[in-house]
Amino acid sequence: MPHALVVDDDIDSATSMRALIAGEQFTVAMAHTLRDARRQISLQQPDILLLDLRLPDGNGMDLLADPQLVANSEVVLCTGHANLETSIQALRLGAADYLVKPVNLKQLQGVLSRIMKPATLKAEVDDLAANLDSSGHFGHLWGKSAPMQRIYEQISRVAGTSVTVFITGESGTGKEVVAQTVHDISRRRKRPFLAVNCGAISPNLIESEIFGHEKGSFTGAERQHQGFFERASGGTLFLDEITEMPPELQVKLLRVLESGRFMRVGSTVSQEADVRIIAATNRLPLQAVAIGKLRVDLLYRLNVFPIELPPLRDRLTDVPLLATHFLTAISEQEGASRRFTQSALTQLMAYPWPGNVRELRNAVQRAYVMAQGDLIDDAWLPRADGSPVGTARQPSAALPAAASAPLTGAVAPMGTEPAAALASNAAAGAVASSVPAMASNVDDSIVLPIGTSMAQAERVLMLATLRHYNHHKERTAAVLGISLKTLYNRLKEYAAESGTPVDVGDAPGRRAD
Repeated sequence: MPHALVVDDDIDSATSMRALIAGEQFTVAMAHTLRDARRQISLQQPDILLLDLRLPDGNGMDLLADPQLVANSEVVLCTGHANLETSIQALRLGAADYLVKPVNLKQLQGVLSRIMKPATLKAEVDDLAANLDSSGHFGHLWGKSAPMQRIYEQISRVAGTSVTVFITGESGTGKEVVAQTVHDISRRRKRPFLAVNCGAISPNLIESEIFGHEKGSFTGAERQHQGFFERASGGTLFLDEITEMPPELQVKLLRVLESGRFMRVGSTVSQEADVRIIAATNRLPLQAVAIGKLRVDLLYRLNVFPIELPPLRDRLTDVPLLATHFLTAISEQEGASRRFTQSALTQLMAYPWPGNVRELRNAVQRAYVMAQGDLIDDAWLPRADGSPVGTARQPSAALPAAASAPLTGAVAPMGTEPAAALASNAAAGAVASSVPAMASNVDDSIVLPIGTSMAQAERVLMLATLRHYNHHKERTAAVLGISLKTLYNRLKEYAAESGTPVDVGDAPGRRAD
């Protein structure tokens, strides 16, 4: 039978906690001071240690500072004084979770059901790290480059805790794969992992989809509906493209993160949210705050443990490994094995991959389909010189300036046309005219004056890129490092602001990334 130790100077609170835990088939001991706690641990090592922060002879954190004392115990803070700073400090010292007093039975049951000795989790993570050189992957993530090694280290530290994770990175870098890996090596692995694309749900339905609704709460609500928070109970909820969530719903999400409770649409009864939140965005978080896409208070609440994914161009040494992995999976699916020639792998490593890992996967799939035999050469792979695939190679293999120069500072490399003439058609021209004389063309670049807002800069860059690629939206989105869905959303916003319709084509029926 598992053993629990409750450390709390409030005798009534400790007694109540002991009764609740004993009802879950645990043996329970109590301690009211740090000295008593150390004595109890020496008598019997607990499987779970529920620890109050404020004790007569010190702070509960002092026990965590002695790793030998609690090395084989899962530590859960149990306090009425928990806050963001406390959570971060507890994470650094090895706490797995925290409960806010008064603790109810459902909260406690969730924590007790996920008990796993820290040594067990550490052994699993160490095994993944040890096999990285031979296997080439860590969980669902592939790559052995230095940037990915840092990502693996971060995942290893945060997976065993319950803190909120905020993943940032360009579109196509694998943010959902990181979230899935965190879940799979966490204590919540046996419960659901649900991924929600906040940009792919209608603004009129997103609240109902996330929090659920009661029967009759609005027109068409013919039955009660469980939202993502209920369906992911005990597990992990991944909120992708969080900056596409309507601001009024961001307020409600913040309340859930702060209180741990939510209500279905049309209900007056709140429910416990026993869910770990992992959020992600392909925007720069502070830029999203500046243009009103993300509430600053929500950013600080989500950004407890940030993970920034590197673009594929910053880890090109991983390209052969990733490409071979994708090719193996496609070969198994299609029933015919193929492999790359050395020239093909060399060409893959020379390409900058503006669409990141997603673009690489799609390129491998196309090359597999077009290959004539068992070998895949470089004929149908993307080229660094920008020449179309399947055609004769251009004499120069050098990267064009627009593809190779970084988009930093006040100068953003682009096409050859002035930003004042971003669009020849009247509609796009009307949108661009809302920021007159804001940008000019100098040496194939867009020059933005000091004082230009982030929103204005984003608009000019996006419309200029769209014009440069002849309104080819998939290519524009890939070059900008955003999803196709995000591009369509921005173009619609610009059209609404200018009052002039913009031809955005047929919006994708599902998420493009």
